[in-house]
Parts: sequence; structure tokens; C-alpha cells
Amino acid sequence: MQWSELYTKENEPSKSQIKDFVNTPLWDNLDNHLQQEYNVKSKVAYSSCAMDSGRWKGWNVKYQKSGKSLCTLYPKQGHIQSLVPVSTHNLSEVELMLPTFTEYTQSLFNQSATGNHGKSLAFIVENEAVLQDMKHIIALRAMKK
Repeated sequence: MQWSELYTKENEPSKSQIKDFVNTPLWDNLDNHLQQEYNVKSKVAYSSCAMDSGRWKGWNVKYQKSGKSLCTLYPKQGHIQSLVPVSTHNLSEVELMLPTFTEYTQSLFNQSATGNHGKSLAFIVENEAVLQDMKHIIALRAMKK
């Protein structure tokens, strides 16, 4: 059954239900990392955004620090789908780090459109290497100026 069918707007999932649905240790790894490294709490929220064939619609988990979005996680069975913002002042830093990232992350970054506020990287995390790339990009986002 699809996530959006299980948990409608009126039926908010618990964090343990989200974890059980995703069913990958990558979820725990990232959740623990974000909470411990940046001292942030996750927030379950509903998005009615139907952009991009509705792939962002439904319940998600947001992580923010000092009013800045670090990332938003979208529950999918067996993997993590995540939106990670890269602000304009972090673009050059990520570009410098690109050669150290997986081919997947390099391609994702190069194919993502650059707007007035930077880029939004739509990660599909299915392995530890891509998760590490995402953590490095989030670290730039979380750094104080």
C-alpha cells in the first residue's frame, strides 16, 4: 500500500510508524545523526504540494536549526527520499566538494536547477555512500556564518 493511502491528511503517522514503513537502517542513521550533531528535533508535517506529479505530497519529516531547513525527509519503502536546500552562498563550497562525492550526487547536483535562493537537491538515498554525501552537504547548511 502507498504511503499516501496509509496516512491521509487526517491520519498523522507517529515517528515509529514512519520508521517501520521506511524499514531501512539508513533512516535511523540519518535521524540519529541530525539530532545528535545539530541538537535538532524532527517534526512531522503534512505537505499538500502536488508539484512534480505529487511526489512531495503527504506526511514528511522536517529538520530545522535556527529557523533554517536542514532537510525534509519523505518516507518511501526501503529508502529515504529527501529534499536538501543548498543556499547560494554554499553553492561554491559544494562545487569544491563535488569530486569527493558519489557519481549519483555529482549528477544530482549538476542536473538540479539553480534559482534565486540556490538549489534544492532531491536525494534518493539507497546506500551509505549517498547518505554520507547528503550529511556533508547538510553540514555546510548548518554552519554558522
